[in-house]
Amino acid sequence: MKDEKINQPSHYAGTQIETIKYIEDKLSVSGFEGYCVGNIIKYVSRYRFKGGIDDLKKAAWYLKRLIKTMEKQ
Repeated sequence: MKDEKINQPSHYAGTQIETIKYIEDKLSVSGFEGYCVGNIIKYVSRYRFKGGIDDLKKAAWYLKRLIKTMEKQ
């Protein structure tokens, strides 16, 4: 899996707003925090059985996004 599949998946292309930004806009800060943490848990929990290193990269992506969000607070 190439990095663009981690950072900018093609299945989200062609929209006016990036899906993660829309989700963040619609949730409270704590709701978005929970969303990120849930995805981190999901990707770390399944990496050995499904996505391998790509799942770990996706978990890291959500962690970085969570850190960025929390630093704004």
